[in-house]
Amino acid sequence: MKKGLIVSNPAIMMGKPVIAGTRITVELILEKMAAGETEDQILEAHPRLTREAISAALDFGSQNNVHT
Repeated sequence: MKKGLIVSNPAIMMGKPVIAGTRITVELILEKMAAGETEDQILEAHPRLTREAISAALDFGSQNNVHT
């Protein structure tokens, strides 16, 4: 996972982990994937995301035991 892609700041989204430079939470990405959305669908819905960011969110979720 590329360092710095996932950040947490108490002033942004109540400190939830987000994709750097966005207000898109790791939790949102995990929820969408759990609901069966594909990477392409997520990227279409959130043009500021990249495949690398989605991968980083999945890695972060698995390493930090994040549940949806």
